[in-house]
Amino acid sequence: MTVANPGPPQSTSTQAIASIVLGILSLFCCPLLAPIAWYIGNQELKAIQEGRSPASGEGIAKAGKILGIIGTLWMVLVGLWIFFMGGMVVLQGLMNQ
Repeated sequence: MTVANPGPPQSTSTQAIASIVLGILSLFCCPLLAPIAWYIGNQELKAIQEGRSPASGEGIAKAGKILGIIGTLWMVLVGLWIFFMGGMVVLQGLMNQ
């Protein structure tokens, strides 16, 4: 009886790694990378489901997608805060003249 050699372990795809790296960077220094991380993570998850990418990157791709979603929401909320609070400051300045 021979045991089949499972072969070398599958490596994680570069797209999955890129999504998590961009997701982390979007939270700490460049929020504009968040939608890109979300998109790449989503595309990689689709590729894994279709069998075009190794399944070993699924967790990393999910994490990158989630970080991209969080970063995008954070960017939108900060943008709205700046827009409305900045607008309020301008209106207040006009009222005080």
